[in-house]
Amino acid sequence: MWRLIVAVVVVEIRKMRPMDRTNVPGDGTILLFYKEFEADKFIKYDRYLKRLIRPVYNLLHHWQKKTGFRVWFELLVSALKKAGYDVRVNDYRFARRHPDYPVGVVGFPCILHKWTLPNPALLGPALYDHPGLAPDLFEDRRFRKYLVVADWTYDLFSSVYGERCVKWYAGIDLTRWSDTRHEQKDIDFLVYDKIRWDHEQIVHDLLGPICARLERRGLKLRHVRYKYYDHTVFQTLLKRSKAMLFFCEHETQGLAYQEALASNVPVLAWDSGYWADPLWKRFSKFKIPASSVPFFSPACGETFAGLPEFDAALYKFLHRLPNYEPRMYVAEFLSMRKSADVYAEAYYSLLTEHSSANMRA
Repeated sequence: MWRLIVAVVVVEIRKMRPMDRTNVPGDGTILLFYKEFEADKFIKYDRYLKRLIRPVYNLLHHWQKKTGFRVWFELLVSALKKAGYDVRVNDYRFARRHPDYPVGVVGFPCILHKWTLPNPALLGPALYDHPGLAPDLFEDRRFRKYLVVADWTYDLFSSVYGERCVKWYAGIDLTRWSDTRHEQKDIDFLVYDKIRWDHEQIVHDLLGPICARLERRGLKLRHVRYKYYDHTVFQTLLKRSKAMLFFCEHETQGLAYQEALASNVPVLAWDSGYWADPLWKRFSKFKIPASSVPFFSPACGETFAGLPEFDAALYKFLHRLPNYEPRMYVAEFLSMRKSADVYAEAYYSLLTEHSSANMRA
């Protein structure tokens, strides 16, 4: 009799489950899909030749070897694994065998071209620079939610995608970016140049005059430009630097300045307040609000909007320099664990949505 009761209870429990888990990954499994952007440059199909040449070429130079999207993806995978999740990358076979299980789609828009998986999908981070590039994205019922980074991008994308948008960030690994506060410092400002549009003009009008002012004060500067350095060089320079002077029109996250913060290097940042990508003119009559330091607080440093505001910001920055605690900010607001938890919560919510949809059907 008791065996019959147990059997009935087991059957009823299985009915209550949102999906049959006997042939699918258990809780803790996350299926991620990523694809790098590739294009023929000189002749047709030379993108395949570049796949073979790139590893050798990368051994011969000290420039950045990964796209920002790739770094985002690797940080996501790392955070999830450290949090104990079983992460499977580009396992198309498994996803097809279990079409009700969610998938995460990360990277360049090309990954969605001819997308064949039937699984409910969490899109992002990355993919599109503006929701106007894919306003009908969610007419495809497989796509359920869209991950965005920073408040200003959330405001931008939610104006089109609504409540499907979920805020996320890539966690910063404090073990990889160690505290440099007590290192021997011989550089006053590490000048980080990530100016992407009208570079020569902005250097002439803003960056150049600011650096001249700093040098007249007797401050020692060292310059790095986005893409033209590698991880080891950057880490070594942070150890030697008392502060970072950060120049970028806008950031969705801004990993470089956050790596400086994690290293306990305070940041003085140019923050014009607007999205500078010329793409904005296709979708708006007015400038779109944005930030170059979307994750920031008074513990991290100071900002200035332009040359007229620089001197006041510099005075305040130098006066407060010994008292900033940027590493503590990163530990609290940009942790790897919280990054993983935010992603996992959005990811597994697709299981609940899918189960509810099935029950309604």
